[in-house]
Amino acid sequence: MSAPKATILSSDEIRRALTRIAHEIIERNRGAEQLALIGVHTRGIPLAERLAEKLSELEGVEVPRGRLDITLYRDDLSEVARQPIIRETAVPFDLAHRRVILVDDVLYTGRTVRAALDALIDLGRPEGIQLAVLVDRGHRELPIRADYVGKNLPTARHEVVKVKLQETDGHDIVELWELGDLQ
Repeated sequence: MSAPKATILSSDEIRRALTRIAHEIIERNRGAEQLALIGVHTRGIPLAERLAEKLSELEGVEVPRGRLDITLYRDDLSEVARQPIIRETAVPFDLAHRRVILVDDVLYTGRTVRAALDALIDLGRPEGIQLAVLVDRGHRELPIRADYVGKNLPTARHEVVKVKLQETDGHDIVELWELGDLQ
């Protein structure tokens, strides 16, 4: 069995990164009253939940949250699968007059974010959209940048950043792998 090249973030480091991001969101937006968090399937959803809970704890307001499936908005849909798995999009609030924080685990080429922006705009017109990611690994193909980043991690294209979260994988860790070592 192969092993990761490196552990990038431990459970405690993930927790601290999300706490820091929450503070940065509050500072930039002068509070959390008009915010909503929307997580991108799959690991963006628990990250958005954690951030919303932290924002609520810090500011004393309930921050609406939602989940976004971008499958049908991908520009590589025909390459992904013959029968792609469509997951639930649930945004149970009006986007108007809200600043939406779009949350994902890893920012790489920017194509996922572009698809998420298209999907989000189809649901309504928020006052503004900001992007929060746990890891920014570089290699952008589109002019997209994150507003909030847990960890900037320069990588090679033959490397893979694997985010594992308690809610989806049973534990929290971010690892760096060689593409050929993944099984």
